Amino acid sequence: MVVTQEFHLSTEGYCDIRNITEAVAAAVQASGLSQGIATVFTPSATSAITTVEYESGMLADFEDFFERVAAQAWEYKHNQRWHDGNGFSHVRAALLGPSLSVPFTNKQLMLGTWQQIVFLDFDNRRRSRKVVVQLIGD
Repeated sequence: MVVTQEFHLSTEGYCDIRNITEAVAAAVQASGLSQGIATVFTPSATSAITTVEYESGMLADFEDFFERVAAQAWEYKHNQRWHDGNGFSHVRAALLGPSLSVPFTNKQLMLGTWQQIVFLDFDNRRRSRKVVVQLIGD
């Protein structure tokens, strides 16, 4: 069986990192499925989904990492074409990707002890974001 759910986030942009583990776990609980795979997806070119240990040091390290790898101040061809100043957002989002799959059993996500599912908004402004959770299982 396949069950698709979605939820929305209001984000600040500029590497706004949100812990969405509870929302994904709630989707699993509400699905009626006992075991399977949860795919978490953001339909956006300037946001991403991954797992991290969601604590302040790690979050700061992640922000620093992205500034080193795809700095906001660099000249991006995307900005020259669209004049929206978010070329760095697209590059950062592409590095992580828009989705993550997590197995679940007994209606519980099979995450590690220090592992949380996070949504990262890299855009250069506030946004309303949709997150899709598609569950496949029985």
